[in-house]
Amino acid sequence: MRAMRRPLLTALPLLCLWFLLQTEPASAAAAPLTLRHRHFLFTVRPLPSWNAPADRWTLNGQPFMPPAALLVDGDVVPPLPPGVRIEREQAWNRAVIRTVIAGATESLRREPGSVVIRRTASGAIAFDGVGLPGRAVDLERATDLVIAALEGSITDVVLPTVETQPLIRVEDPTLAAQGIREVVTVGESVFDNSPANRRHNIAVGLAKFNGHLIPRDAVFSFGETLGPVDGTTGYRKELVIKGARTEPDYGGGLCQVSTTAYRGVWEYGFPIIQRINHSYTVSHYFPQGTDATVYPPNVDMKFRNDSPGDLLIQTFAENDLAYFIFYGTKDERRSSIVGPFLWDQTPPPPDRTEYTTDLPPGERKKMGERVPGVKAVWYRFMRTGTGETTESVFSHYEARPLYYLVGVTSLPAASGSGTAIPTMFMEDGAAPDPSAQP
Repeated sequence: MRAMRRPLLTALPLLCLWFLLQTEPASAAAAPLTLRHRHFLFTVRPLPSWNAPADRWTLNGQPFMPPAALLVDGDVVPPLPPGVRIEREQAWNRAVIRTVIAGATESLRREPGSVVIRRTASGAIAFDGVGLPGRAVDLERATDLVIAALEGSITDVVLPTVETQPLIRVEDPTLAAQGIREVVTVGESVFDNSPANRRHNIAVGLAKFNGHLIPRDAVFSFGETLGPVDGTTGYRKELVIKGARTEPDYGGGLCQVSTTAYRGVWEYGFPIIQRINHSYTVSHYFPQGTDATVYPPNVDMKFRNDSPGDLLIQTFAENDLAYFIFYGTKDERRSSIVGPFLWDQTPPPPDRTEYTTDLPPGERKKMGERVPGVKAVWYRFMRTGTGETTESVFSHYEARPLYYLVGVTSLPAASGSGTAIPTMFMEDGAAPDPSAQP
């Protein structure tokens, strides 16, 4: 595997990757910087305005603050006193850099919520409010790290963030006894640019998990909790990946739900029992390697709850953002993820046309877009009371062609067989794959 990025600079020294500090002077024309918080990646490009050259005054080699008489600007520059020197040195405009960081990471900032967790008269778990933790970037520390990265020719910076627990009141004594007391982790994803049916399926899917309780030491199965996916369970037809094709089927978009759940438990450090990436990259699940596809009952996402107590799920969607909030009891583990490291990038194969009698003659139906292929890996670093571990998460995304179905009145007979070929004739001869992914 070829390394695709320079080392990472982090405010968490025990969980960082490699450092490669160089001695060359920093430059405002440095490479773009990646600012990261868990799976969130932000790219900023250093600008000339980040530089603020300054005069460095020394007296007999020691820095000092010159008196006002030496700072008077006039037509004649007076000679400097013996032992006084002025040197022009590079400095950084911290105010400008801080403003850029704040603007680039604005989507991370949120105020803490509040929630009351109770049971209804029927015994069902109910939430009054949403328990999203507050989150803010420590801009002063982030500015320090960005300047250090520029001076060391480092291209990645882990953002120092401050998270604030929401106000939580658990009114049910049984839930409190089971360890439901704080937010353990949150899974997040963005589903903007989703069509109406996909949004509908995401909402229906999220509701299936709201109030679901995962006992301590139990293995959570996304598919088992989700249940049947068809028209009778409230889903609409939307695009899903079925082998070489992308076509409508019930539940299209549910992988947004499974990806949201997966990110939360993966980032916290829960043991992942089963996770499969999509067969090709989908923009809804960027960055690459952070997705988890499901297609009940064959493809599932599973993890083990090895926390000190039970886990309670609250699901929520707002402003094209989906959330899985996991309430429970935190432990001493500290987890950090770094990626994606990308390699073996391949262009889309030649465009593909398939002829079929299932469409009216001349009608064209798009079955897939051009998508390049790539391999990706993330690393999860985890520290517990028993030591430190490093895990890798590998994803292989296929390259896909622009793919059309074209209707015809009839298909040619198979050569030399005397029998008609199947109802679909593929120009590139590829066989369909029975697997499918929303």
